[in-house]
Amino acid sequence: MKTVLSRYDKKLIGQLPKVLFQGRIIVIQSEGEAAKAVEYLLRQKILGIDTETKPVFKKGVSMNLVALLQVSTHDTCFLFRLNHIGFTDDLIRLMSDEAVLKVGLSLKDDFMQLCRRKQFEAGKHAELQTMVREMGIVDQSLQKLYANFFGQRISKTQQLSNWEADVLTEAQKRYAATDAWACIQIYEEILRLDANGYMLEIIPEPEKIEKPGPSAYEIEAKKKQKEQKGNNARKRRATKAKASRHRNKARKEKEKLQNIA
Repeated sequence: MKTVLSRYDKKLIGQLPKVLFQGRIIVIQSEGEAAKAVEYLLRQKILGIDTETKPVFKKGVSMNLVALLQVSTHDTCFLFRLNHIGFTDDLIRLMSDEAVLKVGLSLKDDFMQLCRRKQFEAGKHAELQTMVREMGIVDQSLQKLYANFFGQRISKTQQLSNWEADVLTEAQKRYAATDAWACIQIYEEILRLDANGYMLEIIPEPEKIEKPGPSAYEIEAKKKQKEQKGNNARKRRATKAKASRHRNKARKEKEKLQNIA
């Protein structure tokens, strides 16, 4: 019986072997290509869904529109470049379809961002975050969940790259496809575990290390520092007042001499 963890230590992920989607990757850059791809996808039973958006690094700047929609089968992933073709009617038909199951992680957010391009009603879909929560798993990220279920690492090095670039790099394409494909793998593993049974190992939440309060020595030192600061301020005020008196005395002497003259 397989054992899964209630939470996975992120520090351990870097030690795991890297996993990448090994199937076909097809980049879609025209409405005609999108229409043909959608017809193919509507004949499938299950699809993995994900999106990518060009990151914004400046405060006060609104979030960019979704640049890439990834839709994957078990062996083929289509990368729809929405910044080139828009959210076409064919894609809306696919996302609204009630026959083909779409699975993803935080699909609500993906759907909401897609609606910024054009409104639609989401069709048949399954939310992985809800499914793992019902299993007793706390983690919600794709990377942690994949490590937990399969002992492999999904790299996130391309996550903040430019998804609106004229040409996507091979690393970007492979990363994007892996995220969508991995959703299918996790979904089917959850179904297998539910059918065959599993052991859930409860990993307690790491204890928060409270910062120790100041020592008696530090308290006394701070008190003396405050007193010294007050003394210095009083000395500055006294010096300033003395200088002012000297200036006033000098001014009066000058006026007296002028009157005598």
